[in-house]
Amino acid sequence: MADKLIIFDTTLRDGEQSPGASMTRDEKLRIARQLERLRVDVIEAGFAASSNGDFEAVKTIADHIKESTVCSLARANDRDIARSAEALAGAARGRIHTFIATSPLHMEKKLRMTPEQVLEQAKLAVRFARNLCGDIEFSPEDGYRSEVDFLCRVLEAVIAEGATTINIPDTVGYAVPELYGQFIHTLRERIPNSDKAIWSVHCHNDLGMAVANSLAGVKIGGARQVECTINGLGERAGNCSLEEVVMAVNTRRDYFGLDVGIDTSQIVPASRMVSQTTGFVVQPNKAVVGANAFAHASGIHQDGVLKARDTYEIMRAEDVGWSANKIVLGKLSGRNAFKQRLQELGVALDSEAEINAAFARFKDLADRKSEIFDEDIIALVSDESVTQEDEHFRLLSLAQRSETGERPHARVVFTMGGHEQVADSDGNGPVDATLKAIESRVESGAEMVLYSVNAITSGSTESQGEVTVRLQHGGRVVNGVGNDPDIVVASAKAYLAALNKLHAKTERVAAQG
Repeated sequence: MADKLIIFDTTLRDGEQSPGASMTRDEKLRIARQLERLRVDVIEAGFAASSNGDFEAVKTIADHIKESTVCSLARANDRDIARSAEALAGAARGRIHTFIATSPLHMEKKLRMTPEQVLEQAKLAVRFARNLCGDIEFSPEDGYRSEVDFLCRVLEAVIAEGATTINIPDTVGYAVPELYGQFIHTLRERIPNSDKAIWSVHCHNDLGMAVANSLAGVKIGGARQVECTINGLGERAGNCSLEEVVMAVNTRRDYFGLDVGIDTSQIVPASRMVSQTTGFVVQPNKAVVGANAFAHASGIHQDGVLKARDTYEIMRAEDVGWSANKIVLGKLSGRNAFKQRLQELGVALDSEAEINAAFARFKDLADRKSEIFDEDIIALVSDESVTQEDEHFRLLSLAQRSETGERPHARVVFTMGGHEQVADSDGNGPVDATLKAIESRVESGAEMVLYSVNAITSGSTESQGEVTVRLQHGGRVVNGVGNDPDIVVASAKAYLAALNKLHAKTERVAAQG
């Protein structure tokens, strides 16, 4: 019987550390529900001690998710660990994931602690956590660049104190596959009680080898947990990609000899939800979930696939959730049908008032767009995920004029702190005029570092446009996403969404990479 490979998803914690990828509590809960549908073994819901918002997100996810283990990150101190335990109190299965840096560079420059102090702090942290929760994971931050002798002492000690999972992070993406796999193998051989814990890998993609390193850690090192994110989301070059690891192990089961419990048909829906929520568009040639992942342009390839699909396809598109766009609802669809489809998509709204408001937005969209796809519904809910009382800025109406030979002009009506604002501006194009009009009243001073347009569904000019705006101000980077059949309106929504995040000024404590 094959071993089980545990899939630990950290999209909501490490993935959220991508500049601009921060999510609201409701957005996190919606993604967590989709991860549960994906049958992820462990969901790292956040870093409960980092902010009140993150605490509430972890608590909400712990209270609602029943099939997956819910995990909270904590630094190796009593306050962080107690805060995690409090947030996880309602979890069917909870895990505290505590960490402290062990590399000479991090201990000296960041922690300003001696190795003996770090060893003692690690032991005390795991001991304290073990009294609050039965499932404890320990990570030596920057573990791959740590000295082997010292790392062995630390890991042996924390296992003795009750750590049930030992994770070896390649925090800065420095590893190469064979060496990383051998590194974990060496640790497991040298530590006398290594068999008392499950070994885990957590790799970053700075050199483009996060997936390869993770798989080497599994095959060579004997790790049985992989930490990863949907779409490889994460700071810098990102994290190990969940979809790539899962499909590699599934497709090459002859080599890895491992089982994963993932429902692979939910991979593409999860990818789309994360992309639409964060505004991080998936590149077309991305493995498994990219738009071109199963496209064949070469005549030779097309001929081969038509004769026998396995000539050029090692996976079936439908196995990971690709299918033709399914028309699910239209303007004549009723409220019950809409509510049922939300449930099927894993979108849970907490009250009848929220369902009624979402249904009203759906009917408005259906009046403007004849065919409503699953992606439209997810975008519709994502676009309105921040409740009105939490919004400082909100679009009311927009009018713009653009004709050949004339300078485009826009008039935007929006609320700012509950007060109606009317703004006019010219611009190089209708989008430029619209955003300049908004900025003329808001005066945020933010720098736009990204403006991106993407079609939510393909094959029709009737498709909704999805616009991502990334703003930078005062050292903070935020993303705003807006959806509408009118690209100019979508742009205004995205800009205001980004301004709302800047206005929120949520303070967060930095976590490990």
